[in-house]
Amino acid sequence: LGTNSSSFKPFRSKEFLLSDDIRVVESVKGPGFNLGIVTNLKIGEYFDFRFLPTLSFAERNINYGKSSRQYPNSQRTVESVFVEMPFQMRYKSAPYRDKRLFVIAGVKYGFDVASDSRSKQAETLVKIAPNDFAVEYGAGIQIFFPFFIFSPEFKISQGIGNTLIFNPNLEESTVLEKVLSRTFTISLHFEG
Repeated sequence: LGTNSSSFKPFRSKEFLLSDDIRVVESVKGPGFNLGIVTNLKIGEYFDFRFLPTLSFAERNINYGKSSRQYPNSQRTVESVFVEMPFQMRYKSAPYRDKRLFVIAGVKYGFDVASDSRSKQAETLVKIAPNDFAVEYGAGIQIFFPFFIFSPEFKISQGIGNTLIFNPNLEESTVLEKVLSRTFTISLHFEG
């Protein structure tokens, strides 16, 4: 189980400098939550290979600040339902008093099953691709109980692929060169 805070990292294009209408392009974080399954393969005493298929609900926003009163400021909200497939390596410390610290690093593929990039009404919206690749890193602690292991962890995901679907007929799209995803996740893992 987990909660996430997702956002975009917009990179402005040369057209942004030439635009008379759009003065500001910024991302606003949105809330979300995760539900997943833990698959763990021990590799020796201190290393694990992990696969955590997850259903992730997220909201991300891009705000456009406009200069004219005729066209008010606008916001593009992207509500997503991701099927995520993260592959991670975990390094654990030696146990101490039924606890051990760990760090994780890996890669993740996500597919947005709720993407509106192919819908007809998306012609007037900034389109975001349904596919996303990211690198992940984080840390946590394992707490050993008699019948299960409780592992709270935090994780940062940084997109490595451009998710913007460029539309030359839409000014909100032309002022952007690329858009990367960012997610901060706090998870509670229960392992047998």
